[in-house]
Amino acid sequence: MTSSLIDWLSLLLRWAHVMAGIGWIGTSFYFIWLDESLRRRAGQDPRLAGESWMVHGGGFYKVDKYLVAPETLPDELHWFKYEAYLTWATGMLLLAVIYYWGAESFLVGPTAVALTPAMAVTVSIASLAAGWLAYDLLCRSAIGANTALLAVSVFVLITLAAFGYAQVFPGRAAFLHVGAFIGTIMAANVFAVIIPNQKKTVAALMAGKAPDAIYGVQAKQRSLHNNYLTLPVLFMMISNHYPLTYGHRWNWLVAVGVLVAGAMVRHFFNAQDAGKLTPSAKAALPGAAVLVVALALFTSWRPAPEAGEAVAFSDVHTIVRARCASCHAARPTDQDFEEAPGGVMFDTPEELRRYASRIEAQAVLTQTMPLGNKTGMTEDERRTLGAWIVQGAPLD
Repeated sequence: MTSSLIDWLSLLLRWAHVMAGIGWIGTSFYFIWLDESLRRRAGQDPRLAGESWMVHGGGFYKVDKYLVAPETLPDELHWFKYEAYLTWATGMLLLAVIYYWGAESFLVGPTAVALTPAMAVTVSIASLAAGWLAYDLLCRSAIGANTALLAVSVFVLITLAAFGYAQVFPGRAAFLHVGAFIGTIMAANVFAVIIPNQKKTVAALMAGKAPDAIYGVQAKQRSLHNNYLTLPVLFMMISNHYPLTYGHRWNWLVAVGVLVAGAMVRHFFNAQDAGKLTPSAKAALPGAAVLVVALALFTSWRPAPEAGEAVAFSDVHTIVRARCASCHAARPTDQDFEEAPGGVMFDTPEELRRYASRIEAQAVLTQTMPLGNKTGMTEDERRTLGAWIVQGAPLD
């Protein structure tokens, strides 16, 4: 019963996370597009940065953007912040329900640094907070005034985080934490910089003072960062279904490649929206495609297990019963599961053969199963399974 309730909680949180994320990403993409689509017109009010005309849903819209702010504000002013807050909050709750609650299975594994479940949860929380502090210091330092240098510095920061997570967490958790690391920076940008700066501007106007333009400059910088980081975060969110990414030996390098590819895609569309498709911007989209293909080839190639001497099915059956059947059975004995994960069961020889390709992918090649290697599957046992599958998974 407890397992079913946790599954429902996880499902509902994931649903809420996706819904909030759609709202946040939609507004982020829209406002970056809106900024880039602004055009100056002859005779336009000098206080305006530009205007944008749109048509949607059978009607026409005209949006003006002020360089700083209008002299007075209307009674009703729309804010865009709760989408970001809810996305981060539901994401953290999901992280807690799956990875903190099940730390022994999902957050601890055979990595370069051995951690207890409590230590792993502490590292997770502390690293997310430290990531934001480091990023914020970079933006507020002299580096923040140099767009290119800041971009490189943030890239290095995320790369170091990806490498570090790969040393302390199993692949799936490490990959997800890269996404959480970036997502925390994005949400904190909204909470700590973008919205406070907008409130300072509003407060100045209400007091009859001219707002300082620096508030808008700072908010725009953080908003643009969020825009470029969105696509990599989305990839990390869905990657837990694909062990060929997080299960790779150099999964941190895969995460870095995704970060670059996602930023290149956004750069192309941002330049296109601004009507400034320079040769380098035009090259960004095909360049991202080439990088993604390279990542696919990089993660797909692995030396195939050697067939060696014929493997007896009895040896394979012994390994599966000792290392896999506690979860993957009609009646799991592992207390964390009331039903076989994904409906995959190894109760009969025929079921073992049916799922041979999955066993090869997750237990032999990526070694993401058993979860956290909690049953202690050895390298020799993985090689035996791989050899049996290469030989055609015979049942005799």
